[in-house]
Amino acid sequence: MKRSGNKFRRSFALILALALMAGALNGCGMIGKGNEPEGWRAKEVTVIDDNYRTWYEIFVYSFCDSDGDGIGDLQGVVSKLDYIADMGFNGIWLMPIMPSDSYHKYDVKDYMAIDPVYGTMEDFDELVSECDKRGIKLIIDLVLNHTSSGHPWFVEACDYLKSLGAGDEPSAAECPYYEYFHFAKGDPGSSTWYRVGSSDYYYEGVFWSGMPDVNFASQALRKDFEKVMDFWLEKGVGGFRLDATGEYYTGSVSENVEVLSWVNSHVKSVAPNAYIVGECWEGLYTYSQYYASGVDSFFDFEFAGPTGIVTKTINYSGADNSAQAYAKALVRVQNSIREYGGEAAIDAPFFVNHDMARAAGYMSYDARKVKIAAALNVLMSGSAFVYYGEEIGMTGSGKDENKRAPMFWSADAGAEGMTKGPADMEPQENQFACAEEQMKEPDSIYSFYKDTILLRNQNPEIARGTVARLEEIEDQDIAAISKTYDGQTIYMLYNISETDEKQVEMGQYGGLEIAGWLSVDGGEVTMTEGTVTLPSYSVVVLREAKAS
Repeated sequence: MKRSGNKFRRSFALILALALMAGALNGCGMIGKGNEPEGWRAKEVTVIDDNYRTWYEIFVYSFCDSDGDGIGDLQGVVSKLDYIADMGFNGIWLMPIMPSDSYHKYDVKDYMAIDPVYGTMEDFDELVSECDKRGIKLIIDLVLNHTSSGHPWFVEACDYLKSLGAGDEPSAAECPYYEYFHFAKGDPGSSTWYRVGSSDYYYEGVFWSGMPDVNFASQALRKDFEKVMDFWLEKGVGGFRLDATGEYYTGSVSENVEVLSWVNSHVKSVAPNAYIVGECWEGLYTYSQYYASGVDSFFDFEFAGPTGIVTKTINYSGADNSAQAYAKALVRVQNSIREYGGEAAIDAPFFVNHDMARAAGYMSYDARKVKIAAALNVLMSGSAFVYYGEEIGMTGSGKDENKRAPMFWSADAGAEGMTKGPADMEPQENQFACAEEQMKEPDSIYSFYKDTILLRNQNPEIARGTVARLEEIEDQDIAAISKTYDGQTIYMLYNISETDEKQVEMGQYGGLEIAGWLSVDGGEVTMTEGTVTLPSYSVVVLREAKAS
Protein backbone atom coordinates (compact mmCIF):
# COMPACT_ATOMS: atom_id res chain seq x y z
CA MET A 1 0.00 0.00 0.00
CA LYS A 2 2.54 2.54 -1.16
CA ARG A 3 1.46 6.15 -1.42
CA SER A 4 3.19 9.01 -3.13
CA GLY A 5 2.69 11.65 -0.45
CA ASN A 6 1.27 14.09 -3.00
CA LYS A 7 -1.58 16.36 -1.94
CA PHE A 8 -5.03 15.59 -3.19
CA ARG A 9 -8.50 16.91 -2.54
CA ARG A 10 -11.79 15.20 -1.94
CA SER A 11 -15.05 16.94 -1.34
CA PHE A 12 -16.99 16.11 1.79
CA ALA A 13 -19.97 15.38 -0.44
CA LEU A 14 -18.07 12.69 -2.32
CA ILE A 15 -16.92 11.00 0.88
CA LEU A 16 -20.49 11.09 2.19
CA ALA A 17 -21.84 9.68 -1.06
CA LEU A 18 -19.34 6.82 -1.00
CA ALA A 19 -20.34 5.89 2.53
CA LEU A 20 -24.03 6.01 1.68
CA MET A 21 -23.64 3.85 -1.43
CA ALA A 22 -21.56 1.25 0.39
CA GLY A 23 -24.27 0.77 3.02
CA ALA A 24 -21.70 -0.34 5.57
CA LEU A 25 -23.75 0.50 8.62
CA ASN A 26 -25.44 -2.91 8.69
CA GLY A 27 -28.86 -1.67 9.65
CA CYS A 28 -27.65 1.12 11.92
CA GLY A 29 -29.68 3.77 10.07
CA MET A 30 -28.76 6.66 7.82
CA ILE A 31 -25.32 8.18 8.06
CA GLY A 32 -24.96 11.56 9.75
CA LYS A 33 -27.82 13.92 10.48
CA GLY A 34 -30.10 13.15 7.58
CA ASN A 35 -29.50 16.51 5.87
CA GLU A 36 -27.01 17.87 3.39
CA PRO A 37 -24.13 19.75 5.08
CA GLU A 38 -24.70 23.49 5.47
CA GLY A 39 -22.53 26.50 6.31
CA TRP A 40 -18.92 25.72 7.15
CA ARG A 41 -19.68 21.98 7.12
CA ALA A 42 -20.27 22.15 3.37
CA LYS A 43 -16.78 23.45 2.65
CA GLU A 44 -14.31 21.33 0.73
CA VAL A 45 -12.23 18.90 2.75
CA THR A 46 -8.49 19.08 2.17
CA VAL A 47 -6.88 15.70 2.67
CA ILE A 48 -3.10 15.52 2.58
CA ASP A 49 -1.66 12.05 2.12
CA ASP A 50 0.97 12.16 4.85
CA ASN A 51 1.36 10.87 8.39
CA TYR A 52 -0.58 13.68 10.09
CA ARG A 53 -3.85 11.79 10.35
CA THR A 54 -6.85 11.24 12.57
CA TRP A 55 -6.59 7.67 13.83
CA TYR A 56 -9.22 5.28 15.14
CA GLU A 57 -7.98 2.65 17.60
CA ILE A 58 -9.79 -0.70 17.31
CA PHE A 59 -9.78 -3.67 19.66
CA VAL A 60 -10.93 -6.21 17.10
CA TYR A 61 -12.23 -8.66 19.71
CA SER A 62 -14.94 -6.23 20.87
CA PHE A 63 -15.55 -4.13 17.76
CA CYS A 64 -17.82 -5.92 15.27
CA ASP A 65 -18.71 -9.59 14.80
CA SER A 66 -19.34 -10.77 11.24
CA ASP A 67 -20.00 -14.48 11.82
CA GLY A 68 -22.26 -14.62 14.86
CA ASP A 69 -19.83 -16.16 17.35
CA GLY A 70 -19.86 -13.07 19.58
CA ILE A 71 -16.19 -12.26 18.92
CA GLY A 72 -15.18 -9.37 16.71
CA ASP A 73 -13.18 -10.19 13.62
CA LEU A 74 -11.45 -8.66 10.61
CA GLN A 75 -14.50 -8.97 8.40
CA GLY A 76 -16.38 -7.06 11.06
CA VAL A 77 -13.85 -4.25 10.73
CA VAL A 78 -14.25 -4.35 6.94
CA SER A 79 -18.01 -3.98 7.34
CA LYS A 80 -17.55 -0.78 9.38
CA LEU A 81 -14.97 0.96 7.22
CA ASP A 82 -17.52 3.35 5.77
CA TYR A 83 -18.71 4.24 9.27
CA ILE A 84 -15.09 5.05 10.14
CA ALA A 85 -14.43 6.96 6.91
CA ASP A 86 -17.67 8.92 7.18
CA MET A 87 -16.64 10.04 10.66
CA GLY A 88 -13.59 11.55 8.96
CA PHE A 89 -10.93 9.15 10.24
CA ASN A 90 -8.17 8.43 7.72
CA GLY A 91 -6.09 6.11 9.85
CA ILE A 92 -6.79 2.90 11.79
CA TRP A 93 -4.67 1.29 14.49
CA LEU A 94 -5.49 -2.35 15.13
CA MET A 95 -4.56 -3.74 18.51
CA PRO A 96 -2.73 -7.11 18.23
CA ILE A 97 -4.17 -9.50 15.63
CA MET A 98 -1.53 -12.26 15.80
CA PRO A 99 -2.12 -15.73 17.34
CA SER A 100 -2.21 -15.63 21.12
CA ASP A 101 -3.67 -17.55 24.06
CA SER A 102 -5.07 -14.38 25.66
CA TYR A 103 -8.10 -12.33 24.68
CA HIS A 104 -5.99 -9.16 24.36
CA LYS A 105 -3.27 -10.85 22.27
CA TYR A 106 -0.28 -8.92 23.58
CA ASP A 107 1.47 -12.28 24.10
CA VAL A 108 2.30 -13.29 20.54
CA LYS A 109 2.82 -16.93 19.53
CA ASP A 110 3.40 -16.36 15.82
CA TYR A 111 4.44 -12.97 14.46
CA MET A 112 3.51 -13.75 10.87
CA ALA A 113 -0.06 -15.04 11.15
CA ILE A 114 -3.60 -13.99 12.05
CA ASP A 115 -5.29 -15.31 15.16
CA PRO A 116 -7.98 -17.74 13.89
CA VAL A 117 -10.69 -16.12 16.04
CA TYR A 118 -10.16 -12.94 13.98
CA GLY A 119 -10.18 -14.66 10.60
CA THR A 120 -7.62 -15.49 7.96
CA MET A 121 -4.74 -13.82 6.17
CA GLU A 122 -7.09 -13.44 3.20
CA ASP A 123 -9.41 -11.42 5.45
CA PHE A 124 -6.50 -9.21 6.39
CA ASP A 125 -5.54 -8.73 2.76
CA GLU A 126 -9.10 -7.65 2.02
CA LEU A 127 -9.04 -5.22 4.94
CA VAL A 128 -5.83 -3.62 3.65
CA SER A 129 -7.30 -3.33 0.16
CA GLU A 130 -10.56 -1.80 1.38
CA CYS A 131 -8.72 0.67 3.61
CA ASP A 132 -6.59 1.70 0.67
CA LYS A 133 -9.68 2.41 -1.44
CA ARG A 134 -10.87 4.86 1.21
CA GLY A 135 -7.55 6.60 1.78
CA ILE A 136 -7.25 5.01 5.23
CA LYS A 137 -3.77 4.12 6.44
CA LEU A 138 -3.74 0.90 8.47
CA ILE A 139 -1.16 0.30 11.19
CA ILE A 140 -0.94 -2.74 13.43
CA ASP A 141 0.36 -3.34 16.93
CA LEU A 142 3.90 -4.74 16.91
CA VAL A 143 4.81 -6.25 20.27
CA LEU A 144 8.59 -6.53 20.34
CA ASN A 145 9.31 -6.26 24.07
CA HIS A 146 8.15 -9.77 24.83
CA THR A 147 6.66 -12.89 23.24
CA SER A 148 4.21 -15.45 24.53
CA SER A 149 5.61 -18.19 26.74
CA GLY A 150 4.07 -20.42 24.08
CA HIS A 151 6.11 -18.91 21.24
CA PRO A 152 8.28 -21.59 19.55
CA TRP A 153 11.45 -19.55 20.21
CA PHE A 154 10.82 -19.58 23.96
CA VAL A 155 9.56 -23.15 24.09
CA GLU A 156 12.68 -24.43 22.31
CA ALA A 157 14.97 -22.38 24.54
CA CYS A 158 13.30 -23.68 27.71
CA ASP A 159 13.38 -27.29 26.49
CA TYR A 160 17.06 -26.88 25.80
CA LEU A 161 17.80 -25.49 29.27
CA LYS A 162 15.82 -28.27 30.94
CA SER A 163 17.86 -30.83 29.01
CA LEU A 164 21.24 -29.62 30.26
CA GLY A 165 23.23 -31.73 32.68
CA ALA A 166 24.40 -30.45 36.05
CA GLY A 167 27.76 -29.31 34.76
CA ASP A 168 26.69 -28.15 31.31
CA GLU A 169 26.76 -24.49 30.34
CA PRO A 170 24.14 -23.17 27.88
CA SER A 171 25.36 -22.14 24.44
CA ALA A 172 23.68 -20.16 21.66
CA ALA A 173 25.66 -22.30 19.23
CA GLU A 174 23.70 -25.32 20.44
CA CYS A 175 20.36 -23.48 20.79
CA PRO A 176 20.19 -20.10 19.00
CA TYR A 177 17.01 -19.15 20.82
CA TYR A 178 18.74 -19.30 24.19
CA GLU A 179 20.09 -15.79 23.57
CA TYR A 180 16.70 -14.44 22.44
CA PHE A 181 15.56 -14.08 26.06
CA HIS A 182 16.93 -13.10 29.46
CA PHE A 183 17.89 -16.30 31.27
CA ALA A 184 19.86 -16.65 34.51
CA LYS A 185 21.14 -19.65 36.40
CA GLY A 186 19.97 -19.53 39.98
CA ASP A 187 17.13 -17.56 41.48
CA PRO A 188 17.65 -13.78 40.91
CA GLY A 189 15.38 -13.10 43.85
CA SER A 190 13.01 -10.86 41.91
CA SER A 191 9.26 -11.10 41.45
CA THR A 192 9.69 -10.51 37.69
CA TRP A 193 11.81 -13.66 37.22
CA TYR A 194 10.26 -17.11 36.84
CA ARG A 195 11.62 -20.61 37.01
CA VAL A 196 12.06 -22.69 33.86
CA GLY A 197 10.23 -25.86 34.87
CA SER A 198 12.16 -27.61 37.66
CA SER A 199 15.55 -26.58 36.28
CA ASP A 200 18.05 -24.21 37.87
CA TYR A 201 17.29 -21.56 35.24
CA TYR A 202 15.02 -18.51 35.46
CA TYR A 203 13.70 -16.08 32.86
CA GLU A 204 12.62 -12.44 33.06
CA GLY A 205 9.02 -11.40 32.42
CA VAL A 206 8.38 -7.84 33.60
CA PHE A 207 4.65 -7.91 32.81
CA TRP A 208 3.90 -11.51 33.85
CA SER A 209 5.15 -15.08 33.48
CA GLY A 210 3.28 -15.58 30.21
CA MET A 211 5.24 -12.76 28.55
CA PRO A 212 8.99 -13.49 28.63
CA ASP A 213 11.07 -10.41 27.81
CA VAL A 214 13.33 -10.63 24.77
CA ASN A 215 17.02 -9.78 24.65
CA PHE A 216 17.77 -7.06 22.11
CA ALA A 217 21.49 -7.68 22.50
CA SER A 218 20.93 -10.68 20.23
CA GLN A 219 21.58 -9.74 16.62
CA ALA A 220 19.94 -12.97 15.51
CA LEU A 221 16.74 -11.90 17.29
CA ARG A 222 16.87 -8.55 15.53
CA LYS A 223 17.25 -10.26 12.16
CA ASP A 224 14.16 -12.36 12.88
CA PHE A 225 12.21 -9.27 13.90
CA GLU A 226 13.31 -7.56 10.68
CA LYS A 227 11.73 -10.46 8.79
CA VAL A 228 8.52 -9.86 10.75
CA MET A 229 8.49 -6.16 9.84
CA ASP A 230 9.21 -6.97 6.19
CA PHE A 231 6.35 -9.48 6.12
CA TRP A 232 3.71 -7.00 7.27
CA LEU A 233 5.04 -4.12 5.20
CA GLU A 234 4.88 -6.33 2.12
CA LYS A 235 1.29 -7.15 3.14
CA GLY A 236 0.55 -3.44 2.79
CA VAL A 237 0.39 -2.13 6.35
CA GLY A 238 1.15 1.57 6.62
CA GLY A 239 3.33 1.19 9.70
CA PHE A 240 3.32 0.03 13.30
CA ARG A 241 2.30 0.95 16.80
CA LEU A 242 5.16 -0.17 19.06
CA ASP A 243 4.13 -1.55 22.42
CA ALA A 244 6.00 -0.90 25.68
CA THR A 245 8.99 0.93 24.19
CA GLY A 246 10.08 2.04 27.64
CA GLU A 247 10.57 -1.59 28.69
CA TYR A 248 12.99 -2.80 26.01
CA TYR A 249 15.65 -1.89 28.58
CA THR A 250 13.64 -0.84 31.61
CA GLY A 251 14.88 2.46 32.97
CA SER A 252 17.46 3.10 30.25
CA VAL A 253 16.40 5.83 27.83
CA SER A 254 19.60 5.60 25.78
CA GLU A 255 19.35 1.85 25.22
CA ASN A 256 15.67 2.09 24.36
CA VAL A 257 16.40 4.88 21.88
CA GLU A 258 19.04 2.69 20.24
CA VAL A 259 16.53 -0.14 19.75
CA LEU A 260 13.97 2.29 18.38
CA SER A 261 16.54 3.79 16.02
CA TRP A 262 17.18 0.32 14.62
CA VAL A 263 13.46 -0.36 14.18
CA ASN A 264 12.85 3.01 12.54
CA SER A 265 15.82 2.69 10.19
CA HIS A 266 14.79 -0.75 9.03
CA VAL A 267 11.13 0.10 8.52
CA LYS A 268 11.90 3.30 6.63
CA SER A 269 14.45 1.48 4.44
CA VAL A 270 11.62 -0.79 3.28
CA ALA A 271 8.75 1.72 3.31
CA PRO A 272 9.92 5.36 3.52
CA ASN A 273 6.38 6.69 4.05
CA ALA A 274 5.52 4.25 6.83
CA TYR A 275 4.26 5.69 10.09
CA ILE A 276 5.51 4.51 13.48
CA VAL A 277 4.04 5.53 16.82
CA GLY A 278 5.49 4.32 20.11
CA GLU A 279 4.05 3.80 23.56
CA CYS A 280 6.30 5.19 26.27
CA TRP A 281 4.08 5.55 29.33
CA GLU A 282 6.10 8.29 30.98
CA GLY A 283 5.98 12.04 31.48
CA LEU A 284 6.89 14.58 28.83
CA TYR A 285 10.49 14.93 29.99
CA THR A 286 11.11 11.22 29.32
CA TYR A 287 9.01 10.43 26.26
CA SER A 288 10.19 13.52 24.41
CA GLN A 289 13.74 12.10 24.53
CA TYR A 290 12.56 9.06 22.58
CA TYR A 291 12.07 11.27 19.50
CA ALA A 292 15.86 11.20 19.11
CA SER A 293 15.33 7.71 17.65
CA GLY A 294 13.74 9.13 14.50
CA VAL A 295 10.44 7.36 15.25
CA ASP A 296 7.64 9.60 13.97
CA SER A 297 5.48 9.81 17.09
CA PHE A 298 5.06 8.86 20.71
CA PHE A 299 1.76 8.98 22.53
CA ASP A 300 1.25 12.23 24.40
CA PHE A 301 0.55 11.03 27.93
CA GLU A 302 0.89 14.60 29.17
CA PHE A 303 -2.66 15.37 28.01
CA ALA A 304 -4.29 11.96 28.53
CA GLY A 305 -6.14 10.12 31.25
CA PRO A 306 -7.82 11.19 34.50
CA THR A 307 -4.87 13.34 35.62
CA GLY A 308 -3.86 14.69 32.20
CA ILE A 309 -4.13 18.25 30.96
CA VAL A 310 -7.45 17.74 29.13
CA THR A 311 -9.21 16.47 32.25
CA LYS A 312 -7.64 19.13 34.46
CA THR A 313 -8.59 21.92 32.06
CA ILE A 314 -12.25 20.92 32.15
CA ASN A 315 -12.71 19.68 35.71
CA TYR A 316 -10.28 21.69 37.81
CA SER A 317 -10.12 25.38 38.66
CA GLY A 318 -7.24 27.80 39.16
CA ALA A 319 -4.62 29.34 36.90
CA ASP A 320 -2.67 26.09 36.58
CA ASN A 321 -5.71 24.38 35.04
CA SER A 322 -7.13 27.25 33.01
CA ALA A 323 -7.65 27.56 29.28
CA GLN A 324 -4.55 29.74 29.26
CA ALA A 325 -2.59 26.91 30.88
CA TYR A 326 -3.88 24.53 28.19
CA ALA A 327 -2.57 26.87 25.47
CA LYS A 328 0.80 27.14 27.20
CA ALA A 329 0.98 23.34 27.44
CA LEU A 330 0.42 22.99 23.69
CA VAL A 331 3.49 25.13 23.06
CA ARG A 332 5.51 23.42 25.79
CA VAL A 333 4.92 19.93 24.38
CA GLN A 334 5.63 21.06 20.84
CA ASN A 335 8.95 22.60 21.84
CA SER A 336 9.96 19.64 23.98
CA ILE A 337 9.49 17.00 21.29
CA ARG A 338 11.11 19.21 18.66
CA GLU A 339 14.15 19.57 20.89
CA TYR A 340 14.86 15.89 20.26
CA GLY A 341 13.01 15.11 17.02
CA GLY A 342 13.29 18.40 15.17
CA GLU A 343 10.65 19.58 12.72
CA ALA A 344 9.95 15.95 11.74
CA ALA A 345 8.54 15.11 15.19
CA ILE A 346 4.79 14.41 15.07
CA ASP A 347 2.94 14.59 18.37
CA ALA A 348 0.41 11.78 19.01
CA PRO A 349 -2.32 13.24 21.23
CA PHE A 350 -5.00 10.97 22.65
CA PHE A 351 -7.40 11.17 25.56
CA VAL A 352 -7.87 7.52 26.53
CA ASN A 353 -6.87 4.13 25.18
CA HIS A 354 -7.40 0.45 25.94
CA ASP A 355 -5.44 0.68 29.22
CA MET A 356 -7.47 3.58 30.62
CA ALA A 357 -10.98 4.07 31.89
CA ARG A 358 -13.39 5.59 29.39
CA ALA A 359 -13.38 9.39 29.22
CA ALA A 360 -17.10 9.80 29.88
CA GLY A 361 -16.49 8.66 33.44
CA TYR A 362 -13.89 11.39 34.02
CA MET A 363 -16.57 13.88 33.00
CA SER A 364 -19.24 12.36 35.31
CA TYR A 365 -21.24 11.52 32.18
CA ASP A 366 -21.87 15.19 31.47
CA ALA A 367 -22.37 15.22 27.69
CA ARG A 368 -21.27 18.85 27.42
CA LYS A 369 -17.94 18.09 29.05
CA VAL A 370 -17.47 14.91 27.02
CA LYS A 371 -17.86 16.98 23.86
CA ILE A 372 -15.48 19.78 24.75
CA ALA A 373 -12.92 17.19 25.89
CA ALA A 374 -13.15 15.68 22.41
CA ALA A 375 -12.33 19.06 20.86
CA LEU A 376 -9.36 19.60 23.19
CA ASN A 377 -7.93 16.24 22.10
CA VAL A 378 -8.80 16.00 18.40
CA LEU A 379 -7.83 19.58 17.52
CA MET A 380 -4.29 19.21 18.83
CA SER A 381 -1.37 19.26 16.41
CA GLY A 382 0.05 15.96 15.21
CA SER A 383 -1.65 12.62 14.69
CA ALA A 384 -4.74 12.54 16.91
CA PHE A 385 -5.96 9.15 18.17
CA VAL A 386 -9.50 8.24 19.24
CA TYR A 387 -10.32 4.93 20.94
CA TYR A 388 -13.33 3.11 19.49
CA GLY A 389 -16.55 3.97 21.30
CA GLU A 390 -15.30 7.32 22.58
CA GLU A 391 -17.26 8.94 19.76
CA ILE A 392 -20.47 7.82 21.49
CA GLY A 393 -19.33 8.26 25.12
CA MET A 394 -19.08 4.59 26.03
CA THR A 395 -18.73 3.35 29.60
CA GLY A 396 -15.86 1.27 30.97
CA SER A 397 -13.64 1.41 34.06
CA GLY A 398 -12.00 -0.84 36.61
CA LYS A 399 -10.43 -4.05 35.34
CA ASP A 400 -8.87 -4.06 31.87
CA GLU A 401 -11.64 -6.15 30.37
CA ASN A 402 -14.18 -3.45 31.27
CA LYS A 403 -12.18 -0.88 29.31
CA ARG A 404 -12.41 -3.10 26.23
CA ALA A 405 -16.16 -3.67 26.24
CA PRO A 406 -18.26 -4.31 23.11
CA MET A 407 -18.75 -1.40 20.74
CA PHE A 408 -22.28 -0.13 21.45
CA TRP A 409 -23.68 -0.31 17.94
CA SER A 410 -27.26 -1.08 18.96
CA ALA A 411 -29.46 -1.12 22.04
CA ASP A 412 -30.31 -4.70 21.02
CA ALA A 413 -27.51 -6.90 22.38
CA GLY A 414 -28.39 -9.53 19.80
CA ALA A 415 -28.26 -7.17 16.83
CA GLU A 416 -26.03 -7.91 13.86
CA GLY A 417 -22.41 -7.01 14.54
CA MET A 418 -22.68 -6.91 18.33
CA THR A 419 -19.98 -8.72 20.31
CA LYS A 420 -20.01 -10.30 23.76
CA GLY A 421 -16.74 -8.78 24.97
CA PRO A 422 -13.99 -10.44 27.04
CA ALA A 423 -15.07 -13.39 29.18
CA ASP A 424 -14.05 -11.76 32.48
CA MET A 425 -15.64 -8.39 31.70
CA GLU A 426 -18.10 -7.13 34.30
CA PRO A 427 -21.53 -5.98 33.06
CA GLN A 428 -21.31 -2.50 31.52
CA GLU A 429 -24.23 -0.07 31.47
CA ASN A 430 -23.71 2.67 28.91
CA GLN A 431 -25.05 6.06 29.96
CA PHE A 432 -25.43 7.46 26.44
CA ALA A 433 -27.35 6.14 23.46
CA CYS A 434 -25.96 3.59 21.02
CA ALA A 435 -24.32 4.56 17.74
CA GLU A 436 -27.46 3.69 15.78
CA GLU A 437 -29.46 6.29 17.71
CA GLN A 438 -26.75 8.95 18.08
CA MET A 439 -26.16 9.01 14.32
CA LYS A 440 -29.68 10.34 13.87
CA GLU A 441 -29.31 13.16 16.40
CA PRO A 442 -27.58 16.43 15.42
CA ASP A 443 -26.75 17.27 19.05
CA SER A 444 -25.28 13.88 20.01
CA ILE A 445 -21.72 13.15 21.11
CA TYR A 446 -21.28 11.26 17.82
CA SER A 447 -22.31 14.30 15.78
CA PHE A 448 -19.97 16.54 17.77
CA TYR A 449 -17.04 14.19 17.17
CA LYS A 450 -17.88 14.07 13.48
CA ASP A 451 -17.97 17.87 13.27
CA THR A 452 -14.70 18.13 15.20
CA ILE A 453 -12.90 15.76 12.85
CA LEU A 454 -14.41 17.56 9.86
CA LEU A 455 -13.09 20.88 11.15
CA ARG A 456 -9.65 19.29 11.56
CA ASN A 457 -9.75 17.84 8.04
CA GLN A 458 -10.91 21.08 6.45
CA ASN A 459 -8.02 23.05 7.94
CA PRO A 460 -4.70 21.23 7.45
CA GLU A 461 -2.99 23.77 9.70
CA ILE A 462 -4.74 22.22 12.72
CA ALA A 463 -2.76 18.99 12.49
CA ARG A 464 0.44 20.31 10.95
CA GLY A 465 0.82 23.88 12.12
CA THR A 466 3.45 25.30 14.43
CA VAL A 467 1.64 26.51 17.56
CA ALA A 468 2.09 29.96 19.12
CA ARG A 469 0.08 31.44 21.99
CA LEU A 470 -1.69 34.75 21.51
CA GLU A 471 -0.35 36.36 24.67
CA GLU A 472 -2.35 39.56 24.23
CA ILE A 473 -5.56 37.66 25.02
CA GLU A 474 -5.50 37.30 28.81
CA ASP A 475 -8.94 35.93 29.74
CA GLN A 476 -8.23 32.79 31.77
CA ASP A 477 -11.20 30.98 30.19
CA ILE A 478 -9.89 31.54 26.66
CA ALA A 479 -7.16 29.46 25.03
CA ALA A 480 -5.98 31.59 22.12
CA ILE A 481 -3.41 30.18 19.70
CA SER A 482 -2.22 30.43 16.13
CA LYS A 483 -1.05 27.57 13.92
CA THR A 484 1.16 28.19 10.89
CA TYR A 485 1.73 25.68 8.11
CA ASP A 486 2.88 26.00 4.51
CA GLY A 487 2.81 29.80 4.68
CA GLN A 488 -0.76 29.94 6.03
CA THR A 489 -1.80 30.93 9.55
CA ILE A 490 -5.05 30.15 11.32
CA TYR A 491 -6.21 31.40 14.70
CA MET A 492 -8.07 29.20 17.17
CA LEU A 493 -10.06 30.34 20.19
CA TYR A 494 -11.39 27.94 22.82
CA ASN A 495 -13.94 29.13 25.36
CA ILE A 496 -13.54 26.67 28.22
CA SER A 497 -16.06 28.42 30.48
CA GLU A 498 -18.83 26.02 31.40
CA THR A 499 -21.46 28.79 31.56
CA ASP A 500 -20.25 32.13 30.26
CA GLU A 501 -20.40 33.56 26.76
CA LYS A 502 -17.14 35.32 25.89
CA GLN A 503 -16.18 38.10 23.51
CA VAL A 504 -12.65 38.26 22.10
CA GLU A 505 -11.25 41.14 20.07
CA MET A 506 -9.32 39.77 17.07
CA GLY A 507 -9.08 42.87 14.88
CA GLN A 508 -5.41 43.29 15.74
CA TYR A 509 -4.62 40.12 13.76
CA GLY A 510 -5.86 41.51 10.46
CA GLY A 511 -8.92 40.86 8.36
CA LEU A 512 -10.15 37.46 9.52
CA GLU A 513 -13.22 35.37 8.85
CA ILE A 514 -14.71 32.33 10.56
CA ALA A 515 -13.57 29.11 8.89
CA GLY A 516 -15.59 26.87 11.20
CA TRP A 517 -16.72 26.49 14.78
CA LEU A 518 -17.96 24.02 17.37
CA SER A 519 -20.18 24.49 20.40
CA VAL A 520 -21.47 21.81 22.69
CA ASP A 521 -25.03 23.20 22.70
CA GLY A 522 -25.18 24.20 19.05
CA GLY A 523 -25.04 27.93 19.72
CA GLU A 524 -23.34 29.73 16.83
CA VAL A 525 -19.98 31.46 17.08
CA THR A 526 -20.18 34.88 15.43
CA MET A 527 -17.82 37.72 14.54
CA THR A 528 -18.76 41.38 14.14
CA GLU A 529 -16.17 44.01 13.22
CA GLY A 530 -13.33 41.88 14.50
CA THR A 531 -14.98 40.85 17.77
CA VAL A 532 -15.68 37.14 18.16
CA THR A 533 -18.56 35.98 20.36
CA LEU A 534 -18.19 32.45 21.68
CA PRO A 535 -20.87 30.53 23.60
CA SER A 536 -19.77 28.51 26.62
CA TYR A 537 -17.72 25.43 25.71
CA SER A 538 -17.02 26.39 22.12
CA VAL A 539 -14.15 26.58 19.62
CA VAL A 540 -13.65 28.69 16.52
CA VAL A 541 -11.13 28.61 13.68
CA LEU A 542 -10.35 31.94 11.99
CA ARG A 543 -8.31 32.57 8.88
CA GLU A 544 -7.51 35.47 6.58
CA ALA A 545 -10.63 36.67 4.80
CA LYS A 546 -10.74 35.99 1.08
CA ALA A 547 -10.77 39.02 -1.19
CA SER A 548 -14.29 39.77 -2.41
